[in-house]
Amino acid sequence: MTGISRDARYIRDNVIEHNRFFGESLPLIASENVISPLQREMLNSDFNGRYAEGLPGHRYYQGNEFVDRVEEKGMELAKKLFGCSFADLRPISGTVANLAVLFALTKPGETITTPALSDGAHISTAKFGAVGVRGLKTANYPFDAERMTLDVDGTAKMLREIRPGLALFGMSLFLFPAPLKELSDVFAETGCTVWYDGAHVLGLIAGKQFQDPLREGAHIISGSTHKTFPGPNHGIILANPKDEGLGKALAKGVFPGVTSNHHLHEMAALCIALDEMRRFGRQYARQIVLNSKALAESLYERGFDVLAADYGFTESHALAVNVEKQGGGSECALALEKANIVVNKNLLPSDTSPVHPSGLRLGTQEVTHLGMKKGEMDEIASFFERLLLKKEDPLSVSRDVRRFKKKYVRLKYCYGEGYPAYKYERFFS
Repeated sequence: MTGISRDARYIRDNVIEHNRFFGESLPLIASENVISPLQREMLNSDFNGRYAEGLPGHRYYQGNEFVDRVEEKGMELAKKLFGCSFADLRPISGTVANLAVLFALTKPGETITTPALSDGAHISTAKFGAVGVRGLKTANYPFDAERMTLDVDGTAKMLREIRPGLALFGMSLFLFPAPLKELSDVFAETGCTVWYDGAHVLGLIAGKQFQDPLREGAHIISGSTHKTFPGPNHGIILANPKDEGLGKALAKGVFPGVTSNHHLHEMAALCIALDEMRRFGRQYARQIVLNSKALAESLYERGFDVLAADYGFTESHALAVNVEKQGGGSECALALEKANIVVNKNLLPSDTSPVHPSGLRLGTQEVTHLGMKKGEMDEIASFFERLLLKKEDPLSVSRDVRRFKKKYVRLKYCYGEGYPAYKYERFFS
């Protein structure tokens, strides 16, 4: 290749190698996914370098006629898909969506209620995350570590005692539905605004396979759009506002609160993803949950300590494995990477060190997107057994992983089914 510098070539070559690595690996990180070719086309459009501050029809820049049409269609699709009256596609990530909610509904010094990090909450709910940026205090719900879900009675008692203005539910290690229905009477009694962080399970909600937060007691859902929802790396806020003021506050929280331009190419790709989930979402989400349960059961039968075994392991895309006896989450995640299996270490209840936790978090949404089903989950579990229990050479396991993965590199459940998921578009010969 000629015409580009050595540094540019270095960057490009490493991106190509990244694509090759994932094309030959088992991607099991619960917060990632791949996107359809039609979404990729939107990301590579002229929307990429344009600005559209404000809402459709009320912009601060000219040249937004077609942007407005796309965004209005996306809001319409989101409202239909999630059954809500408010949809904002402008947050540029899940954490920015969370910041927008906090900006809209809280003031520095206030206390909100949240799950604890060690129980699976997202870092944006911590003092060193978005909650701390807003200057808030937090009170953490009691947690049932055996069931891997909130302690309903303890949470009800806590809400009655604190009476927060904003109560946050939703997790980063999200195995089972949040007990919104069980707590709905307490929400009404205390008058709190109920906010559900659906980043991890947004696609399962869209596919009617997990829970329906807006019908179970939540007023607001925030989320990222690239996990079980297989869209671009972006964010979204959905709501059925209790009153007109809530919708206005949320919109203002997004802009001018925490965003300026909202990455129009990603917004357009998100609009495509919303339509793809309308078409394919139920089938996709159903298979994700079936695969998660199958993988958890197979790992458990092979001798792994999969959490919540007495309660079906999981109802979502994710499962949690205690690998303390195998060396801990950090050591196991590194060993798996050498064998072309990509997971992340994860805090489990009672862990104190995020650097050296005892757990692994696995997610099946990306391998499901590539067409894998329950039978393939057993094969994946066998790789874990060979590497972490039988202590086989990672390079030997890697050869078999790469051979196995060759059959699963093309997308399902989207427009352009059969497109190679890890294809690198070459613009230079």
